[in-house]
Amino acid sequence: MCGIIGIVGHSEVNQALYDGLTVLQHRGQDAAGIMTCDDDGKFFLRKDNGLVKDVFHTRHMIRLKGKMGIGHIRYPTAGCSTSAESQPFYVNSPFGIALAHNGNLTNTKVLKDELFQTDRRHLNTDSDSEVLLNVLAHELQNSSKLTPQPQDIFNAVAQVHRRCRGAYAAVAMISGVGVMAFRDPYGIRPAVIGKRETEQGTEYVVASESVAVDILDYELVRDIEPGECVFIDTKGNFYSQQCAENPVKSPCIFEYVYFARPDSMMDGISVHKSRMRMGTKLAQKIKREFPEHDIDVVIPIPDTSRSAALQLSYDLGVVYREGFIKNRYIGRTFIMPGQTMRKKSVRQKLNAIDLEFRGKNVLLVDDSIVRGTTSQQIVQMARDAGANKVYLASAAPPVRFPNVYGIDMPSANEFVAHDRNVEEISKQLGVDWLVYQDLPDLVAAINKKSDVERFDTSCFDGEYITGDIDANYLYYIDAMRNDLNKQNSDKSNAVIELHNN
Repeated sequence: MCGIIGIVGHSEVNQALYDGLTVLQHRGQDAAGIMTCDDDGKFFLRKDNGLVKDVFHTRHMIRLKGKMGIGHIRYPTAGCSTSAESQPFYVNSPFGIALAHNGNLTNTKVLKDELFQTDRRHLNTDSDSEVLLNVLAHELQNSSKLTPQPQDIFNAVAQVHRRCRGAYAAVAMISGVGVMAFRDPYGIRPAVIGKRETEQGTEYVVASESVAVDILDYELVRDIEPGECVFIDTKGNFYSQQCAENPVKSPCIFEYVYFARPDSMMDGISVHKSRMRMGTKLAQKIKREFPEHDIDVVIPIPDTSRSAALQLSYDLGVVYREGFIKNRYIGRTFIMPGQTMRKKSVRQKLNAIDLEFRGKNVLLVDDSIVRGTTSQQIVQMARDAGANKVYLASAAPPVRFPNVYGIDMPSANEFVAHDRNVEEISKQLGVDWLVYQDLPDLVAAINKKSDVERFDTSCFDGEYITGDIDANYLYYIDAMRNDLNKQNSDKSNAVIELHNN
């Protein structure tokens, strides 16, 4: 999972890009990058591993000149984690193009072969984002014009849709021409448009989430539609066109469960409101399955479960309390590579308030349960703090299948729900009882009032909406994602970086 942003303004955009990336930081903590373009068409780039605040210093910001630019934040994936894989990526032909991408291409190997054998293009990393950039560049090269026009850009994106499979929300910048953004025909990954009026004219921003639009004082216009491409030229003129043949709005449901900030709107859906409705659905299930429950207090596992937990406590008529204090200087454990780092970080990240647990029957509420290692430790923390009984409720169904569209979930056999029923999972986690959200209830909670045709729920039901995922691809993903492979990859990358330094 990553975050993207692009701005076309009438004044320097470096600070706005930086501010936008900071509020998208929850989408990735591994690397950050910004590329700007000045009036002469010259690109300026700064990218590196680390948080936004650590990657960009005053000396870097001064060099990022220009009235348009794009930015990216990345979280660790199964591939290489060196700074060479941080984004935006750049190619000098044609025109000079930079691109930042959120998602995952599922036919990367095929595209790599095509790019080398047919398109005669060289790739320097293992990133599918560089593949996407080169496919776009090759298609733009078919334009005979010295300066590509909007229709040339839309034609190129139409060809990208025909060649690329999987999930991609991308923002790209063409030297001296403008900024473009597009989503895959299923709209799996989010992207929104904002604008504001200035004395010099209209300025535009595109970003992964509306929170970036809000914080920069732009007006949220709408989402980029699945398959759509938008283009803003250097003068601030806005163009858009549907470039896919059969778009189907099918956003990833895990965005609403975990990744997105609660103050974001995506595809016309309030993340906060959807999580509150998840809490209501969970409360209804608890009333059905445990009508004589003895819950004394509802405690959220911060931060993403707060909205659901608060509404659940209200619907159950049970007291809500904050029982864990979070160290905000520790990253999100879900997106940390390797079990060793993950286990270590949980104790550093959370500390229990004994008074809220001692002698009570506690219902812990989490947004989802993936590996279960974090949940095990939190349950034990609650018991160590004196809880009489510990129950656990998940706002999402059991995660049983790998995500192939940009969420780097672990190998399937690392899921706590792998080959286990709810009772067995409950014993594994050490809780007195466990309740999961039902998938139909999750969908109903999120899709109360929207034009979403269906959601990508593949991590819960194994139904991959792009229709191109088979057992061989899942085996390949599994081999890439298991923690042992990741640890070996990290060691190899550390050796490479050591020699390079």
